[in-house]
Amino acid sequence: MNTEEGHQIQDGFTGEVSSELRQIGKSMPFFDVQKRLGLNLDHWMTIQSAEQPHKIPGRCHAFEKEWIECAHGIGGTRAEKECKIEFDDFIECLLRQKTMKRLSDIRRQRDKLIKEGKYTPPPHHLGKEDPRP
Repeated sequence: MNTEEGHQIQDGFTGEVSSELRQIGKSMPFFDVQKRLGLNLDHWMTIQSAEQPHKIPGRCHAFEKEWIECAHGIGGTRAEKECKIEFDDFIECLLRQKTMKRLSDIRRQRDKLIKEGKYTPPPHHLGKEDPRP
């Protein structure tokens, strides 16, 4: 046994438990449900690119994958600047804000043309079509 700075060392390990290990011990669950059931809910809830239960990729899988590949290993501050295009594409895929704005503009323009008498919607859009068998 060697003594170094007041701590006992046995086979390269200190006899004292570090504060980091104490914190990990406090935050660990008493009963790990995910491990017992064989589920990894944390992975499903954080990344759409993760393995999906029915092997069907998420709608925004490709955009998220591009963003993660770009941001991986460069840190949050650099990723905000260097991967902004990929992140914006991913957020647009998730929220579809630009798409909804465009649809709203199209409907507004259609309503304006109908009001002016320049456009007549087809009968199947007005509910005046004969019912199908």
